Amino acid sequence: MGTDTCGYFDHDADIGIIGRGDTLEHAFEGAAQAMFAIMIDIAALRPEITVRFTFEESDVELALVSWLNLLLAHAREQQTVFSHFGLRREGNRWHGEASGQRWQRDMERGVEVKGATLTMLAVEQTPAGWEARCIVDV
Repeated sequence: MGTDTCGYFDHDADIGIIGRGDTLEHAFEGAAQAMFAIMIDIAALRPEITVRFTFEESDVELALVSWLNLLLAHAREQQTVFSHFGLRREGNRWHGEASGQRWQRDMERGVEVKGATLTMLAVEQTPAGWEARCIVDV
């Protein structure tokens, strides 16, 4: 009989983000700012490029993950980093907008975010307003 064992190890591949706002949409915009702030100093970015997109999702928690992952997909596709966000909801249809600038080598780079996950996903209205949170994979 062998001495096989199994175990676990710590891995720092996740960061929790939170967006807060007086509306659901503002909380989602705050979550987007938190996510991109992991990657770059968003205060130093200029809104030179704007992307617009629409998606459908009835579940507000899944809409948060969709919103964040769509932003990451657009950023990768266009080699852009975003700093300004806008979101509008009409029933199950969400209209998103993000502005930023093309990635440049001299930009100080933080940690790359690979995607938003369902881990610790929560979107709720609190006495102080809306809060949107999830874990992003880095």
